[in-house]
Amino acid sequence: MTATVGDGRPPGPGRTRLHEAALRLFAEHGISGTSLQMIADEMGVTKAAVYHHYKTKDELVVGVVAPFLDRVLEIVEAARARRGRRAQVETALTGLVDLIVEVRRIYVVAAVDPVFAHLQEHHPRMREIGEELRELLAGPDADDERRVATVFFLTGMVGPLGDETCRDIPDDALRGMLMDIGRRFLLPRRASRVVRCR
Repeated sequence: MTATVGDGRPPGPGRTRLHEAALRLFAEHGISGTSLQMIADEMGVTKAAVYHHYKTKDELVVGVVAPFLDRVLEIVEAARARRGRRAQVETALTGLVDLIVEVRRIYVVAAVDPVFAHLQEHHPRMREIGEELRELLAGPDADDERRVATVFFLTGMVGPLGDETCRDIPDDALRGMLMDIGRRFLLPRRASRVVRCR
């Protein structure tokens, strides 16, 4: 799927360059600590050139994370196409962990940044995709414990991704650990088939 901008067109070279510069600065300074002027300076253009693409920083952030949102939506749709809750959760978990490990540096910045938290709460597309993902992982008619486990896993992934004591863990090892932890949180244990003799 090609990442799209607000008007449905794929981003052109100028907007792609703008997104790349913004991502570099977001990773270094956080979203809150990055101004449109800093992005313009990073690109070697005027602030007016940035305004040509986005009128506000919020709009820019949404544009930058649009490809990530597209991929999360693809993961949700692929998981929904599977039969059975266990297969759906495995598909969603695999896709989500792969994506988050791939973009681990910027994910940590976004996940803890107040600007991004505000957008998640108030931007309709971000909110809807987040709700769809939580609903898929928690399952239909989820009880309180399942909902808490789902949110705990999704928010808890930020910890090892951003903690300096875990930064040296290779991607493959981190992926395996997150998958194991995700299964423990999100998939109910199968009942033992062993019959104990008395």
